[in-house]
Amino acid sequence: MTIDQLKQQYNTIFNQEALETYFCPGRVNLIGEHIDYNGGLVMPCAINFGTWMLLSPNEDNVFRFRSVNFDETFDIGVQTAYEKTGSEWYNYPLGVLHHFVEAGKRVQGLDILYYGNVPIGSGLSSSASIEIATAFAFNQFFKSDYTKLELVIMAKSVENNFIGLSSGIMDQFAVAFGEESKALMLNCDTLHYQAVDAYLGDNILAIINTNKPRKLAESKYNERVEECAQALNALQQELSINNLCDIDGDIFKQYGHLITDAIVHKRARHVIEENDRVKLAAAALAAHNLTEFGRLMYASHKSLKNDYEVSGDELDTVIEYSRTDNSVTGARMTGAGFGGCAIAIVKADAFETYSQNLISFYTAKIGYAPSVYATHISDGVHELVG
Repeated sequence: MTIDQLKQQYNTIFNQEALETYFCPGRVNLIGEHIDYNGGLVMPCAINFGTWMLLSPNEDNVFRFRSVNFDETFDIGVQTAYEKTGSEWYNYPLGVLHHFVEAGKRVQGLDILYYGNVPIGSGLSSSASIEIATAFAFNQFFKSDYTKLELVIMAKSVENNFIGLSSGIMDQFAVAFGEESKALMLNCDTLHYQAVDAYLGDNILAIINTNKPRKLAESKYNERVEECAQALNALQQELSINNLCDIDGDIFKQYGHLITDAIVHKRARHVIEENDRVKLAAAALAAHNLTEFGRLMYASHKSLKNDYEVSGDELDTVIEYSRTDNSVTGARMTGAGFGGCAIAIVKADAFETYSQNLISFYTAKIGYAPSVYATHISDGVHELVG
């Protein structure tokens, strides 16, 4: 859907012109999975799929939330606080609105239309995209003077406290601070980050949606968070650390015996070794060594499959095929897992062949087709002018 078509749809729904238009991307994590809530390093990037948000004020002092993607609509007046209602999509912008009014920010009624082309429930952060789009737009429109980092922290609070999902800060940070052709090496403990050149040469970043949706808040995500907390508690018997990622693989080999539960030990091993892989991946990208970066991607997936157990037949099938295709440098699941998406670095001139062959291989094994997209690394949230 084009911007002009969106503006026309806005006009049809609200019988007025959209005054402002914003875009917030989705994200993929190139490497560093299930690290963000363990105080370590991740390497996400923003992509050219995301959420468009159009708005204008109304005279009724009512917030009207509409979406091209969903039938459910929601109208609510200006209040001093809001509560989550059901599980519908509009709870994400409603949670942002709650934070603005709770902080005493001046607001007024708005007619708002959302449109997203990030596959819902795929692991590409459609929720963070909506949250940051809304927070950024409200901040601009209401002249609230939040910094971008404050908006990121707010959106994480929406996810954790309003929606009820124990996620880290990576998704909101990536879609807010993303830069074209850059990956962000983010320390999830300190929130310091470095923009790393993501030089892909004659390759493109392919996203493969398994089309097995997974509702993260209802998955075993929170269980993994708890297992990591157990591992940290065990290591703290002898180590003065605040996060699992405060140690590296060598130290874990010395002190891993403190974790007596075999499952919890595996979870910790993935987290600590994955954190080490991010450091190696940054060095590989800086040296334009995509072969090494691809090796680290495959190693990451293996660990997520065997130690963290968040993959599955669908994601594993994508990686299984990708390993056999000479046009692929590396591939791995991305996001929290339990379905969702994988990524692959593929020769641009071979993408169509890769896509067709993967779809055939996957469909024969799984019984339905994946969706395969060619993407590029893009800028974070911004207002669209003109």
